[in-house]
Amino acid sequence: MALSPDQTRSEMFRALNDRFDVLIVGGGATGLGTALDAVTRGYRTALVEAGDFAQATSSRSTKLIHGGVRYLASGQIHLVRQALHERAVMRKNAPHLVRPLPTILPATRAWQLPYYGAGLLAYDLLSGSSSMGPTRILGLRETLERIPGMATSGLRGGILYHDAQFNDARFALATVRAAIDRGAVAMNYVRCTRFEHADHGGSRGGPQGGSRIAGAVVEDVGTGETVVVRARAIVNATGIFSDRTRTLDQPGRPHLLSVSRGSHIVIPASFLGGTTAVMVPKTEDGRIIFAIPWQGVVLVGTTDIPASASVIEPDVDADEIDYLLRHIAPYLSAPIGRKDILSVFSGLRPLVTGKENTTSRLSREHHIDLSKSGLITIAGGKWTTYRQMAEDTLNAAIRAGLLEPRECVTRAVALRGCPAAGRSHGPAEDLREGPHRAEYGTDVEALRAIEEHSPELSEKIDPALPYTGSMVVYAVRSEFARTLEDVLSRRTRSLLLDAQAALRAAPQVAALMARELQRDLAWRGQQIAEFEALVRAHYEVAAKLSSEDVASR
Repeated sequence: MALSPDQTRSEMFRALNDRFDVLIVGGGATGLGTALDAVTRGYRTALVEAGDFAQATSSRSTKLIHGGVRYLASGQIHLVRQALHERAVMRKNAPHLVRPLPTILPATRAWQLPYYGAGLLAYDLLSGSSSMGPTRILGLRETLERIPGMATSGLRGGILYHDAQFNDARFALATVRAAIDRGAVAMNYVRCTRFEHADHGGSRGGPQGGSRIAGAVVEDVGTGETVVVRARAIVNATGIFSDRTRTLDQPGRPHLLSVSRGSHIVIPASFLGGTTAVMVPKTEDGRIIFAIPWQGVVLVGTTDIPASASVIEPDVDADEIDYLLRHIAPYLSAPIGRKDILSVFSGLRPLVTGKENTTSRLSREHHIDLSKSGLITIAGGKWTTYRQMAEDTLNAAIRAGLLEPRECVTRAVALRGCPAAGRSHGPAEDLREGPHRAEYGTDVEALRAIEEHSPELSEKIDPALPYTGSMVVYAVRSEFARTLEDVLSRRTRSLLLDAQAALRAAPQVAALMARELQRDLAWRGQQIAEFEALVRAHYEVAAKLSSEDVASR
C-alpha cells in the first residue's frame, strides 16, 4: 500500500538524522543544482529548504535562459560565452522544460538594423553549434507577420535572434526530483535553526577557537520536530538570505550581498500575437526590458531597483507598473492600461556587493565564500549558470579538503521527466499533450493514470487556466506540495498567469488537497484565507495605486 504524503515526509525527515558528505541549506536554483551535482558525484547528500522549493527568487525570474545581451554590449565576452554554453546544457538535459524563444529587437531608425544586427549576430556566433536559431534582419512585413500586435508607427523592421525560455519553478522541481531519484534526501519546509561546531579533537564547541562546522539542527516547520544533520561539507545556498545564514555560523560577519527588486506585469497574449518575444533595447534608465509570450500570456519585465530587505514576498510598487506600461506601450498597436493586467509579481535578486552605488552595476557573477569554520556560501549568479555555480561550489569544497576529489558529471544528467534519447526534442506539441502537460515530460503518464481512475480530474480547475485537477492531485502525491500556494503558484503557475482565476480556483484546489493530505475543513478555510490575503497584497494590480491615483486622493 502506498504511503500517504505525510508518511513519506516523516520517513524522509527521519532519514536526515544521519551523517552525510554534503548538506545544502537552501532549495532555490543553486541549492538544488548543488544537490544534484553532489549526489551524481557519489557523495551522500542532503538538502533542506525553509519554505517551498524555489519559493523566492528562483520562481520569480523573467523565464529566460540567456547569455546576457547587455553583457555583450559591455564587452564581457567570457560571461556571454559561458552562459550560452550552459543554455545548451539546460536544453539538452530538460527539453520538456526549455524551449527556443525567437525574439525581435524592433528598429525605428534605419541605422539600428545593421548596428544592432551586428551585435546580435556576434551573440549568435558565440553560441556556436548550440545556436537556438539564426539571427536575421527582417523588413517591416516580416516583423509584423511574427508579431501581429506590434505598433507600425515609425517601425522600419527588426532584428530576429533566438534565446530560450523555461518554466523556472517546474525546472527547479525537476532538478530536486532528479537528485532524490539518485539517492539524495531533500525536503521543503525544513528550517535550519542553528549550526553545530566541533573542535579539531572532535568534541562539540562553539564557532570560535578554531572550531569547524560539523552539522545543523533542522526543524520540520509543520510539526516542530528537530533532528541533527551531520555533514563533512555544508553549503549555504540560501540566496537572498545568505547573509542571515552566514551569521548562524559566525555572528557579526559583514554582509556579502545587496538585493534589488525585479517586477513584472502579465497581460493577455493578444497584445503581441504569435510566439515571438520583443526586446526593448533601451529604457529611460538604460535597461533592457522584454515582452515574452509565456504559458499563454505575455510577461513584461523587468525593473531593477534597490530593495531594503530580503523577504519572500517583495511588493510591486505602483511606479514600477507605470514604468513597464510606459515602456512597452509604444511597441503595441492596441492601447494598454492597468485594466489589462492579469497579474503582477516581483522577485529579489542577490547581488554580490561592489563599490558601485546602483544595483544595475553590481555583479551578477557568482561568488563563493569559505568561512573560518568551513561553511561554504555560494551567492549571486542567475538561473542560466546554476549548474556551473553548483560545480564550482563542490570544487571549492574539494580544494578546501572537505571532500575527496570526484569529477562533475551534470553536463550530461537528465532531469526528471526528460524524454528518452531518440524521442523528439521539438516543440511541446510533439508530445501531443499540449504545452502545459508536456512540461511533465514522461511523468505525463502519471497524470493519465490519475484521470483514468477519476475522470472528473481531467477537468480544468478554472475555465481561464490550463491546469486540471489531476495536476493538483499529482502535486500533492509526488511533488511535495504542502500548501494551496505551492500548487497555485509553483506546481501550476495559475497565480502568475491570472490572479483572479487563481482566486476562483482556490476553493476547489484546497478541497482536492485536503482529501489527499487528509486535512479538515478548518485547514481548507485557513489555506483559502491565507492565499486570498497573499493575492490581494502582492499579485492583484487593483491594489496598486499609481502616483496619480495617490495624488488625486
